[in-house]
Amino acid sequence: MTGVWVAVAVLVAATVFGLVRRRRDGVLRAAPARAGTGAGKDGDDQVGDTLRPDELGADLGEKATLVQFSSAFCAPCRATRRVLGEVAGMVDGVAHVELDAEAHLELVRRLNVVRTPTVLILDGAGRVVRRAAGAPRKADVIAALGVAIP
Repeated sequence: MTGVWVAVAVLVAATVFGLVRRRRDGVLRAAPARAGTGAGKDGDDQVGDTLRPDELGADLGEKATLVQFSSAFCAPCRATRRVLGEVAGMVDGVAHVELDAEAHLELVRRLNVVRTPTVLILDGAGRVVRRAAGAPRKADVIAALGVAIP
């Protein structure tokens, strides 16, 4: 009888995990701030990471940049590439840059990218303002650009 209870507990835990992950997958959230940079707003000494064109291997968009970390065997990366490419084509001054996570391990570690696709939305100065782990919806990307573009 104990084995039945263990199996039920494992199934419940796996179901809860799956539901939480499904709900959070691809949601664009505010980028975590880093302490000690002295450049935060409202004197809070916090700022997100900043990426330069030489790190990305491409120019930043005039207004915003959509950065996508992908891997070779990532199925959702193809859908994310299409969505971000469409949004970049719709909005003037927005660029889409796709990076192979394996080829940019230093950036992956610095930005704490733990899965692909991971999407970063940069403002015109290259500061990370939003990020998502998983494939974001097109409408969510467009809405998040409102934060990056003043």
